Amino acid sequence: MKEKTDLRVIKTKKILFNTLLELMKNKNFEKIKISDICEESLINRSTFYAHYEDKYELLMELFEEQKLSLLKELEDNNNLIFSKEYLMKLIDILIKHIEENREIYSAILTNNRNGILIDFLTDAIEKDVSDRLKSNNQIIISKLPIDILVKFYAGGLINIGMALITRTEKYSKEEILSYIDKLIPEKI
Repeated sequence: MKEKTDLRVIKTKKILFNTLLELMKNKNFEKIKISDICEESLINRSTFYAHYEDKYELLMELFEEQKLSLLKELEDNNNLIFSKEYLMKLIDILIKHIEENREIYSAILTNNRNGILIDFLTDAIEKDVSDRLKSNNQIIISKLPIDILVKFYAGGLINIGMALITRTEKYSKEEILSYIDKLIPEKI
């Protein structure tokens, strides 16, 4: 039987996540102190330490929750084999995920050029693409190694995603999808 998590623990962690994100909007993560987090969240230091060893563990759990959320969303794409249709659905899911979590990702990137964010997004996308390629029962038309295909497609998707987070691109979701549709060959 799965152990139920105490609602107070869930609430406390949510408050700590939100406080950390708010602080990161205006301050570099390295300059944020646990006392800042506790003061802003109105939580005692002892309560903080009951849940986390340090601020890095708090940040890593926040990233892990986002990664699990993205992986769960990517499960909607499980019925497709590796194909153009699969890749188009994948970028659609990624864009939707980024739009829904823009505040979180923007807070992390605003004052924190944090490679961990890029790493976790890349891990999630690479895992999905790799799993799809490995489970594909069809012979892949290109005779490229799977790891090269994974890096190529995941890299492109992540770069588009990062541009959306930082708002450096002025394109709508529909425009991006139409451009990608033109870039991906019909037969992969």
